[in-house]
Amino acid sequence: MDFTYLILIGGIALFSWLVSAQLKSKFAYYSKVHLRNGMSGAEIAEKMLSDNGIYDVKVISTPGQLTDHYNPMNKTVNLSEAVYNQRNAASAAVAAHECGHAVQHAQAYSWLTMRSKMVPIVNVSSSLSQWLIMGGLILGFASKTSIGFYVAVAGLILMAIATMFSFITLPVEYDASNRALNWLKSKNMLTQQEYAGAEDSLKWAARTYVVAALGALASLLYWAYRILGSRD
Repeated sequence: MDFTYLILIGGIALFSWLVSAQLKSKFAYYSKVHLRNGMSGAEIAEKMLSDNGIYDVKVISTPGQLTDHYNPMNKTVNLSEAVYNQRNAASAAVAAHECGHAVQHAQAYSWLTMRSKMVPIVNVSSSLSQWLIMGGLILGFASKTSIGFYVAVAGLILMAIATMFSFITLPVEYDASNRALNWLKSKNMLTQQEYAGAEDSLKWAARTYVVAALGALASLLYWAYRILGSRD
């Protein structure tokens, strides 16, 4: 099982690196496809919010690259400096995608609501699960009692919650991209070439979430085998 797991994790890690590299390459390429309408990412975001009747969400600039996100707590669309200021297909795609999350929030999209409720739990479970699992296994080996087993199972449950969170994220991200692309097309915001670039950019961005979810599931299955199999 350990050898099979190493092959699986190695394959996922390699796939993750390839997807990440391709994503960066795509965004670099489509950053050179300048918008004919001359609108910046910030302007794209503000128009999409307005067109959806959302006036209580602010569009702000945040430092870094690929740091774009929507914060439902303070209702802000946070765009990285390049996306906020630049006027190209990549920035239009990202800006519209993050506004897609704002539209989800305004319309109480069920998957986003579920994901938001899980965030506080996942923040704790992600940091504790590995410690509990490793500590439980060590304790069980050292004490030869069942206490370590139950500690490890508690860690496994926390890891399962984090894994579930990764999969719940998938429909949230894909739906936000679909909302973004539908709006860009219906409002004729982009030319055919620009739209193709935006669509391709979001497609590769979504794949990073798929890889993350698969990696989380692989880790969960491995530790479940190690912990539950130790009882046999």
